[in-house]
Amino acid sequence: MVALFPAGHHRRLAVLLALLVTAAVLWAPFASAEDDDLKDKQKSVQRQINGANDDLGESSAALAKATRSLRAAQASLAKAEKALNATRVELAAAAAKDAQMQAQLDQAVAALETARVQLAEGREDVARQKQALADLVTSIYEQGDPRLIGFAAIAMAGDPGDMTRAIAFNEAYSNRENAVLDAVEEAERQLAEREAAVEEHKVTIATNRAQAAANLKTKQALEHRAAAQTAQVKALVSQRSSAQAAASRIASHDRAIVARLKKQEQRISAELARRAREALAQGGGGGNRGGFLDYPVNGPITSPFGYRRHPIFGDMRLHNGVDFGASCGQKLYASANGTVVAKGGGDWDPSGNYLYIDHGAHAGVGLSTSYSHAIRYVVSVGQRVSRGQLVGYVGSTGWSTGCHLHFTVKENGVNVDPMKWL
Repeated sequence: MVALFPAGHHRRLAVLLALLVTAAVLWAPFASAEDDDLKDKQKSVQRQINGANDDLGESSAALAKATRSLRAAQASLAKAEKALNATRVELAAAAAKDAQMQAQLDQAVAALETARVQLAEGREDVARQKQALADLVTSIYEQGDPRLIGFAAIAMAGDPGDMTRAIAFNEAYSNRENAVLDAVEEAERQLAEREAAVEEHKVTIATNRAQAAANLKTKQALEHRAAAQTAQVKALVSQRSSAQAAASRIASHDRAIVARLKKQEQRISAELARRAREALAQGGGGGNRGGFLDYPVNGPITSPFGYRRHPIFGDMRLHNGVDFGASCGQKLYASANGTVVAKGGGDWDPSGNYLYIDHGAHAGVGLSTSYSHAIRYVVSVGQRVSRGQLVGYVGSTGWSTGCHLHFTVKENGVNVDPMKWL
């Protein structure tokens, strides 16, 4: 797991360093007689550090909660905006369809009016043709059938010329009768077509009106949905703004704490460097780095040493150790001989339960290791430990998403990649 506040490890070591510095300056002449006073001072400083850690833990927990709220509000807003946009697309389609259907309805109404006019004209034409037929019948009734007269004229013709004229007359009259009858039939046929056209346009208009009414209901429902979604989006925008403001306030508070802890880390690092120089000046410190430290737990490395972007603040931060994947309750071992110099923490602390072991001078540097997130430790501050000795059990205390070991190595108080030593 990424250590969000790597300075947390240094804060624990500050307890010991502050006590050692105070002891060296004030009580060096009486070192052998002042152990009890040193322990009292240690407890006092530890209480102050714990108080600062309490504030940091609560602030960071609040920031994590505020960030989750902000992200939830952003996700809800994005979902609501997407739904609103989809509704607006549907509404625009419904409005376009409404306009199209209204145009079709207008065209159908206009076509019906044209058909009705044509139907009236057809009826008048049929009436005229029927009147012409009636006039013809009346004429035949009153004057006799011209064709019979024509046949008589043919029979009585004195010469071929008279016969020809009589035949021509008879054919002409027959053609006239046929034309009158054909005109009546054609007028009636056209009238039937126009009546059918009128009925067809009526059906089209009824269909268009029904479709328009259904589309209108859809459009009205979409308008109501869009109005509700718009109100929801406005509410979520307000919720997001509130979440952003809360996260910003808490983030500012956390940044101030981090800035203060960085200064403290710089002081601690300087003190560790001084202690390393003193240890090296007393002799020793030979040997090689690679392979000097044993693996502290049996498990794979799941997260390496290095910089990565903070998920909340967005800045680059150092993951100041390596994470080992291990099961809850799995045994933790000392990587080398040393002395336990710090132990503490808890669920409120980003590092959870932590432990520091000073391994003295080796390969030209002052070497120390630390363990974080353990469920518990079985060694105490000031206790000497041997390489491979059981020191605790893997856990998931503090800022952790699952059981694992966060393991760090420091050279002269400065975090380095543990893989240089393992």
